[in-house]
Order: sequence, then C-alpha cells, then structure tokens
Amino acid sequence: MTEKPQWLVREEAGIPVLVALALRQRLGIKVPAELPPLRDHPRRAFDDGEADDALERQWRAYWEMTVEPVTHPSATPLELIDGFETIVALPARGAERLRTAIIPFAADVLHYAKDAQQRYARSVSGTGDPYRAYAAALAEFERDTGRRAHSFELNVHVLPLAQRGIWRIGAFSIAVTDTLRHDPVDFDTAIRPVIAEVA
Repeated sequence: MTEKPQWLVREEAGIPVLVALALRQRLGIKVPAELPPLRDHPRRAFDDGEADDALERQWRAYWEMTVEPVTHPSATPLELIDGFETIVALPARGAERLRTAIIPFAADVLHYAKDAQQRYARSVSGTGDPYRAYAAALAEFERDTGRRAHSFELNVHVLPLAQRGIWRIGAFSIAVTDTLRHDPVDFDTAIRPVIAEVA
C-alpha cells in the first residue's frame, strides 16, 4: 500500500533570518541582489564603492546555513559569536572577516530582530488558521492538474522587507513581505505559483 503524500509548510518570522538580513544591511552587502532591504533598519552609513569579496562570500555562506542548515551544513565546527546569544554561529575557520565585522552590531541587530518577530507574532494572533491559504492553493493545484500533490516541505519567512513580493531564498524556502502576507486576496494569488512549483 502506497503512503499518502504529505505536505508541510512552516511559516515564521525567524530571528536568525532577521538577524542575518539586518547584518547584511549594516555591512552593505548586496547579495542576494533581488532581495530588498529591511524596512526601518539602518543601512551602511557609507559606500566607498569597494566590494569586500571576502566579507560578501562569508556572509553568503552564513546566510545559506541560516536559511537551510540541513542543505548547507558547515564543513567545520561552528562557534557562537559574542553578543548574539545563541543566534549566530559561524564556522571556526573561514569566517574570520565576517566575525570581526558583525560584533559591533550585535545589540542593535538583536533588538531589531526580536521586535520584528514580536510584531509578526501579534499579527497572526487570533487571525484564525494561517495555513488556510496554503491548503486552498494546494487544493486548487490538485483540481487544475487532476493529480495529487507530491510530498513537499516549504519554509515561509514573513519579513518586513521594503518591497512587496515573494522571493525564493533556498531550495525549500521563500521570503514574503509581511504586508503581502497580511493581504489575503493578494497573498492567495501570489502563493499559487509557488505551491504549483513545489507540489
């Protein structure tokens, strides 16, 4: 007897992802280029036009590990970074430039991330089933294709980004602007192609 396909959607405004993006902004890192900046968080105060390749490369590896740690494991042991509680861990070797660069921003970045996470938690409190939109999109996909959806997992990061939209940020992960997520009609329309792609 074959098993019934299963799907799992995890939706959150995770503090580790918010911290990574806030650090990206503070450091003036431009990757991933398609992902907009966070609202209400300072950007690098100066830009001398010089790209810091090592910093960008090390942040990108940290970002990938933060978004999908199973898909992007560290090749070396991880070490917690002072000032970030248990939220930021970097490889013991190969992240020296990033480690030095982020420490001065720890307190401000943690405060921003925790505040943004609390705003998200308040926004979904008492709003009914947050997964209705995903179930509806999946049901529509199955009607349209005439087949059951394959088993899949999808991580949805609801973030206070400056531009409204949805972006792929990993093999099993997307980022969605909080303003779009809280607009039921527009979000239903926007999430359908994502569900069709993974299902």
